[in-house]
Amino acid sequence: MLKVGDRAPDFSIADDHGRIRTLGDFAGRNIVLFFFPKADTPG
Repeated sequence: MLKVGDRAPDFSIADDHGRIRTLGDFAGRNIVLFFFPKADTPG
């Protein structure tokens, strides 16, 4: 479990164009990672 102030572990995820991105792709840059529920789901 991560704690406040911990560095995020490297991970891979598909972007909105279907390209696989890793956290390492953005090394040295500030990023915002936004999660949202899938369409038509509560939340």
